[in-house]
Amino acid sequence: MIVTNAVEKYTYRVEWSEEDNTHIAYCLEFPSLAAHGDTVADAMAKIAEVVDQSIKWLIEENSPVPEPFGLKNYKVI
Repeated sequence: MIVTNAVEKYTYRVEWSEEDNTHIAYCLEFPSLAAHGDTVADAMAKIAEVVDQSIKWLIEENSPVPEPFGLKNYKVI
């Protein structure tokens, strides 16, 4: 069960792995995380759970939580 609201604000990518014969989902703000599933939806649900648990753990450890790319303000040079 997802408990943090930030999960839906992150950037996700799902790709097919021929080698593993599965879909692999990634969260770009958490580059070390990945989850696999039999379908795109399954992989997305699993990576959302992993991101949610990671956010909770970071908060418990008083560590910084990555800001979603879509919420960042970028300067044009």
